[in-house]
Amino acid sequence: MRVVLADDSVLLREGIRSLLGDEGLEVVGEAGDASELLTLVAQTRPDIAVVDIRMPPTHTVEGIEAARTIRSEFPETSVLLLSQYVESEYVMDLLTNGAGGLGYLLKDRVADIDEFIDTLHRVADGGSAIDPSVVSRMVSRPHPGKRPIDDLSTREREVLALMAEGRSNRAIGATLFLGERTVEAHIRSIFLKLGLHPEPEDHRRVLAVLEHLEANAT
Repeated sequence: MRVVLADDSVLLREGIRSLLGDEGLEVVGEAGDASELLTLVAQTRPDIAVVDIRMPPTHTVEGIEAARTIRSEFPETSVLLLSQYVESEYVMDLLTNGAGGLGYLLKDRVADIDEFIDTLHRVADGGSAIDPSVVSRMVSRPHPGKRPIDDLSTREREVLALMAEGRSNRAIGATLFLGERTVEAHIRSIFLKLGLHPEPEDHRRVLAVLEHLEANAT
């Protein structure tokens, strides 16, 4: 896997570069701002770009804007966004244009090497991953009025939250101590309750996740 890193912290970049090197992944370029990142992506065409959301000059949404450009102009390059804080509105903004090849993790999650590497591979392979802290925060918010998602059982909500993290049916089963067939039954029930009629499985999973996030966003 070929990776480009973008963060204005040289120390963090070097730490991730060392970590990825130890895992046999190749870092083909490093950038300290969004402009440099886009130039590197155009030149190296990496499998994935690991991008800090807040970069110079304003330290607000430079990483988000760069991710949007990469997904539009270089769709073969996946994007894993890193953030110091839970910024769920940015997740929703990007997911509305498709979740494939997109990940969002808090920087603290990098310390869990196995999870970080697994997320990199999943996103680079066209999957998606959303930090569990973001999902938990959205699920816990109270909302007035009744919506289709309110009809989900507690177990179905747990399954949907893990879907939002990009977990496969097997991984969901392992986390919840359920068989794959049971997980599949829960997912069929989720699709039915959310009114997601038969379409390609991946597309319905993304739509279900979007429904989940929209229902729990501010």
